[in-house]
Amino acid sequence: MVLGQIAVIDIVFSLRSVITAVGMVDDVGVMVIVIAVGVMMFAAKGIGEFVDAHPSIKMLALSLLILVSVVLIGEGWDMHIPKGYIYFAMAFCFLVEMMNIRMRKKRARPVALHGPRA
Repeated sequence: MVLGQIAVIDIVFSLRSVITAVGMVDDVGVMVIVIAVGVMMFAAKGIGEFVDAHPSIKMLALSLLILVSVVLIGEGWDMHIPKGYIYFAMAFCFLVEMMNIRMRKKRARPVALHGPRA
């Protein structure tokens, strides 16, 4: 219990000092990044639960990571791929997956359980 309290206090003071240091910076981009990290920490649980409830999202995320990897490899070989194509492909895949999830939810029937076996 004591070690947990020490860890929490250490984390709080570490974050406080980082936020203070960032707040003293004139560069707005750094402050935006810190705020974005805070939002991600706040939303991580909800997003994790959503991904656990919909395993097909994991496959979509893997596919998009492969897409980004291919684009980065292409950029390394001096092949320019317009970013608009990549963003459109990602948005289209995400939209199709959201429609699939919605259709599956409407068709979902409860599982019929059998009685206990003796």
